[in-house]
Amino acid sequence: MPSVVKINVLTVPAEQREILEKRFASRAHAVENSDGFEWFELLRPVEGTDQYLVYTRWRDEESFQAWMEGPMKAAHQGTGGEGGGGERPKPAATGSTLWSFEVVQQAAPKA
Repeated sequence: MPSVVKINVLTVPAEQREILEKRFASRAHAVENSDGFEWFELLRPVEGTDQYLVYTRWRDEESFQAWMEGPMKAAHQGTGGEGGGGERPKPAATGSTLWSFEVVQQAAPKA
């Protein structure tokens, strides 16, 4: 069964880029312990677009869905934890689209 790739396309205004990157850095390990997780990359646009790509690869669709319904949902509900009376911070992205792919071919550098 091929791995699945999920690419979340985030539209991020220039003034919000640093905020977005800091938020990802602060929860960098939130996904690594999820069953079926294989890879993560946050891709910053270089030119011609204001869209970041959040690339994750999963063993299968079920692993991705389990993460979405569990750890990811909890992280985005922002229950606050310590002294969590404050409001959830405003999203850094102004838009989001999720692309889904199956891995049909892959290559790694030769040793």
